[in-house]
Amino acid sequence: MAGTCKFCRIIAGELESHRIFEDDISLVFLDHRPLFPGHCLLIPKHHYSTMLDLPEEIIGPLFSNAKLMARAVEAGLSAEGSFVAVNNRISQSVPHLHIHIVPRRKKDGLKGFFWPRNPYRDEAHITEVQDALRRTVEQIRSTPSP
Repeated sequence: MAGTCKFCRIIAGELESHRIFEDDISLVFLDHRPLFPGHCLLIPKHHYSTMLDLPEEIIGPLFSNAKLMARAVEAGLSAEGSFVAVNNRISQSVPHLHIHIVPRRKKDGLKGFFWPRNPYRDEAHITEVQDALRRTVEQIRSTPSP
């Protein structure tokens, strides 16, 4: 599966992505069909189809990165909150575990599980959001936790 998996190909650098953060176990990049600008996908570098397939020792570090990205999305994009979600098989467009981190604002139109897509204006907008999130990840990582 890993050879044909779209996300494994992104990890390998075979497919383009707008990368935000990477460490030994995971990669974060902007979703190409965002709910809102700044919608990120956090994926483990090893191919696991669902959260249920994750080894116990990966869960903590992976979700620490989800927490980091939720903080970065809120602080870097002046969002009022964030939405963090994982699908297991149903509604999973790529069969590689991925965690959605989505910036939220009051009255943003996201209701229940009806998710309208709000694309980037252009490539410059993608780069602007990408840069803001990268800077914020580095700020958060270099600041001691309270």
